[in-house]
Amino acid sequence: MSSVLTEICPHPVVQAPMAGGVAVPQLAAAVSEAGGLGFLAAGYKTADGMYQEIKQLRGLTSRPFGVNLFLPQPETPDPAAVGVYAHQLAGEASWYETELGDPDSGRDDGYDAKLAVLLDNPVPVVSFHFGVPSREVLDALRRAGTFTLVTATTAEEARAVEQAGADAVIAQGVEAGGHQGTHRDVPDTDRSGVGLLSLVAQVRESVGIPVVAAGGIMRGGQIAAVLTAGADAAQLGTAFLAAHESGAHSLHKRALTDPLYARTELTRAFSGRPARALVNRFLREHGPYAPAAYPDVHHLTAPLRKAAARAGDAQGMALWAGQGHRMARELPAGQLVELLAAELEAAR
Repeated sequence: MSSVLTEICPHPVVQAPMAGGVAVPQLAAAVSEAGGLGFLAAGYKTADGMYQEIKQLRGLTSRPFGVNLFLPQPETPDPAAVGVYAHQLAGEASWYETELGDPDSGRDDGYDAKLAVLLDNPVPVVSFHFGVPSREVLDALRRAGTFTLVTATTAEEARAVEQAGADAVIAQGVEAGGHQGTHRDVPDTDRSGVGLLSLVAQVRESVGIPVVAAGGIMRGGQIAAVLTAGADAAQLGTAFLAAHESGAHSLHKRALTDPLYARTELTRAFSGRPARALVNRFLREHGPYAPAAYPDVHHLTAPLRKAAARAGDAQGMALWAGQGHRMARELPAGQLVELLAAELEAAR
């Protein structure tokens, strides 16, 4: 591991910043306390909501931690397609006795306000998803003492991350659960994702900055594999989704190992951007027709997903999960970090 990453997290284990209420302060604190790097997800929160979680996390641990930001998104190329999709979802709204959300609820996720908070009250690590921040932003965070990471899904994107001045790149393989962190949303490339081991090797030969591998990692032996391939650390999401401290809905946690959900797919059904989820009724029925329109579709379906959760209906929820979901272990997060470290040592 790079010396800076070693100082941040003694074990090469990074907890993915899962948005939507999963990566809560209790989870991040437990991971950091055990020698990994815990993360908060600022996505879909207000700047003040993010700040309050940072304060809470600082009260739980003195160890380094990270905060993840979503980059602002361009205008949807075909707004009419969102209207067509809304018409298709009318039956879902009726079934769950709720209204569809407003697709025009904002495209920047409060990015500038969140950056202002993080520059006024610096945190040890900040990562970015859905694009590359400007060099000015990365330089400002560096001056504030913050280590920066940016997600990339190809070697070309990784080079852009390095050129922008980030301290490290997260190489996200197609196996990863949740949203693919592609820099541009191009529907023609939906089926062309690169597997993690191939991606790590390509990125390692393309950039000189540290590489964090992400996608389908559930065991210490897999961490050993990506380290051998050239990564400096591994980021795990689904593995921590089932942890005791995770804020994931209980139905979501149970679905990870439920035989009813045998596989995952990349889908635009819930958000309008490619994201890997367990295949359920909503995904099967609406995935083929969902437009490339993020965050419009995310805003549109948010009330449906919340209503499904309230009704205890996992078939209408976004059950984000990586390809290794059947290997999930329901353990305290700190114990999971220690187990992963032991498995890594055994593999070495």
